[in-house]
Amino acid sequence: MARPSKLYLVCYNSLQSIGWFIALLRLLPCFASPVSAHSAYAVTGDLICFLQTCAILETVHAAIGLVHTAPLLAFLQWGGRTHFVLAIVRQIPEVQSSPSVLITFMAWSISEVIRYFHYAMTTLKVCPSWLTYLRYTAFIPLYPIGVGPGEMWTMYQALPFVKKRDLYSSFFKKFSMSYHSFLVGVLVCYPFLWLKLYLHVFKQRKSKLGKGSRKKRV
Repeated sequence: MARPSKLYLVCYNSLQSIGWFIALLRLLPCFASPVSAHSAYAVTGDLICFLQTCAILETVHAAIGLVHTAPLLAFLQWGGRTHFVLAIVRQIPEVQSSPSVLITFMAWSISEVIRYFHYAMTTLKVCPSWLTYLRYTAFIPLYPIGVGPGEMWTMYQALPFVKKRDLYSSFFKKFSMSYHSFLVGVLVCYPFLWLKLYLHVFKQRKSKLGKGSRKKRV
């Protein structure tokens, strides 16, 4: 990798890690009085929307060969989260105060702080073994928590408001369907798509930690 591209990746991943860490710090008071769990979006929604939108760069990184990731996989991961936070949560104020948004944002923030910090350290080739272990272990509880009681529950709560307001009707009428029907389809497919990604990360975990684990046992 050329030096300028390496420097760019270190800067990008470091800034993303810092941004998500700031989001995490803003979310923590939501668990204590007088701040409420219902204020998660109010205190960090704009920042998370910005960070998630910027993450489209990761699809570009994959497409031009800066990182060894399939561009389609990177785009699908980005698209799923961006649809959730921009098309649903940002556009439907009634769900913004739901505890499920706090659950989602907390799971995202913790996992992204770890992931981006790991990427930055790996790019610099100074990543400690404990950080690699954390990167490929923390997702085990965080991913299901973020998806089930987080994203899917929020989308389910959004359905009545989507139907009542006929959101995005001008776009979806081109396909002879409503956004409400599309969102129902997303909810049906979500567990299967998520499980595929979850198992993919488990394979990564095995490849990254397997050899080290065997050496320790020997």
